[in-house]
Amino acid sequence: MVNEIKEFDTRQWVKVRSSLDGSQTFLTWTGSIYSFVPNEKKKRLFNIVGMSVSRCIENDDKTWEFTSRELTYYLDPNTNKILHKWENPWTGETLTVIHVANSPVEGHFKGNFPGEVNGEITTFVFDLFPTYPNSLAEDEKFQEYSPQQTYQAAELFKLTVPTEELDNPEILSVSKMFICWDRIGPWLPWMKMGDRAGHLIYSATGQKVNSFNDLPQLLQDEINTRMSLYKNAPKAPLDSDMTSWIYFKKHFEAYLAGERFPIPETEEE
Repeated sequence: MVNEIKEFDTRQWVKVRSSLDGSQTFLTWTGSIYSFVPNEKKKRLFNIVGMSVSRCIENDDKTWEFTSRELTYYLDPNTNKILHKWENPWTGETLTVIHVANSPVEGHFKGNFPGEVNGEITTFVFDLFPTYPNSLAEDEKFQEYSPQQTYQAAELFKLTVPTEELDNPEILSVSKMFICWDRIGPWLPWMKMGDRAGHLIYSATGQKVNSFNDLPQLLQDEINTRMSLYKNAPKAPLDSDMTSWIYFKKHFEAYLAGERFPIPETEEE
């Protein structure tokens, strides 16, 4: 049986990624990060656990604004405990770990979204290849951390949902959404790899969950005690994306001082 490629409209996509009524939805993922270095065997450097809280807001022209916040924690691959310090196996240096704390992550949804329909399930495939100037390369003090002139990565997403819920206008947000996420990217700045050859390979899976209380306990504990901002999606677009590279630049002094990351962020009033 050959799978059918079908075009879905923006509203159908919105209830995959978030919800049509403007309420927030939660997504969580787990996986591993490996080194990929020429002529070297792979190393499993970290396990990861992460979450996103998002909402979509409809515009007058039937397009939608997507706004979200996301956390990802780097875990010891043997114990699954949060890493606050990491010994670089190539340089032997012990470094402060900067976890992912991106607020906000935003997008603009419009047009149609192709999905691969296989009977009861439909899968949306997004292969993204972000390439843009690396802002850290402009400053001499970041040469040991991220000297490359260009940031280049591959982000490969597959989101699978029940087909019938896409076509049911009474359903505002799909009841099930499973995500597969693979990423090929450069060394993270905090790893202090300079211009050493190699990449990071991410392999993760996840799903939409019903509420904050359905997130992994580690994430609930971190958000409840240190990162309450991430309990809710922004109420409106903030018109600025946070990335790990921008975050590193913003908190470089705290990184050098060995502070615990992510830096605490409390919920908005």
